[in-house]
Amino acid sequence: MYNELPAKEQQEVEQALLHDADLAASCADLLLAQRALDGLRRAPSAQSTETILQYSRSFLRKE
Repeated sequence: MYNELPAKEQQEVEQALLHDADLAASCADLLLAQRALDGLRRAPSAQSTETILQYSRSFLRKE
């Protein structure tokens, strides 16, 4: 989660995690949440897409 930091700052984070159990637990919780979110579907279903397209077409009709 903090791998995008420069090397020096990454080492500081790692040291903080080693010395602060609460911080380490919070980081672990965030990593689990990140993995769960990464596994979620990132695209709408075909039915959702069709519903949106049908709704948008209603604005093109002349009444």
